[in-house]
Amino acid sequence: MSAGTFDFSNVDWSEIGQATLDTLAMLGGSMALTIALGLPLGVILFLTGKGQMLENRLANSALSLLVNVLRSVPFVILLIVMIPLTVTLVGTSLGVAGAIPPLVAGAAPFFARLVETALREVDKGVVEASFAMGAKRRQVVLGALLPEALPGLIAAATVTAIALVGYTAMAGVVGAGGLGDLAVRFGYQRFQTDVMIVTVVLMLLLVQAVQMVGDAVVRRVSHR
Repeated sequence: MSAGTFDFSNVDWSEIGQATLDTLAMLGGSMALTIALGLPLGVILFLTGKGQMLENRLANSALSLLVNVLRSVPFVILLIVMIPLTVTLVGTSLGVAGAIPPLVAGAAPFFARLVETALREVDKGVVEASFAMGAKRRQVVLGALLPEALPGLIAAATVTAIALVGYTAMAGVVGAGGLGDLAVRFGYQRFQTDVMIVTVVLMLLLVQAVQMVGDAVVRRVSHR
């Protein structure tokens, strides 16, 4: 390919297709686990906070410290540091399976903080009214708090999913597969700019799709 022109002769479209599927698999698997871990963590952070129904300064401080530590570690460093744990959990540090544990470790604390913020925005009158009607704590959380915070929670999940798209690209540095891996191996290491362009465009389209779907769901469930 001559300088300044892009005929995409280096692009193996079947490989691009497989890389796209790998990226979607990483995104789907890590997002599901992120929600499964981050949602209860965020709820606990909120409930144990000052003035809340399960106020516990020690527990809240310990969880906040854990979340802040994990959030402060650059994701590329987290990928490397977690290699022994990843191998223990899934048997490999490579491919889609090897990428999911560090993806979850990087995204779950981020999502938990967003969940905590969304819950703080719920009108306290809703909680007080539920208690006044005789609801127990679990019923208040599941029947009032979370439903009222649903638009904010979906928006939080959307932001987290977009962050995970970027994380999957960085995971390519350590051989996790997906579009990021192609961008590193071919676009960067072999100077195949056409491959780089295709992978970047596909990731931009993926981010746009996630944002559009998230916004549509938020509008649908919003009470405002």
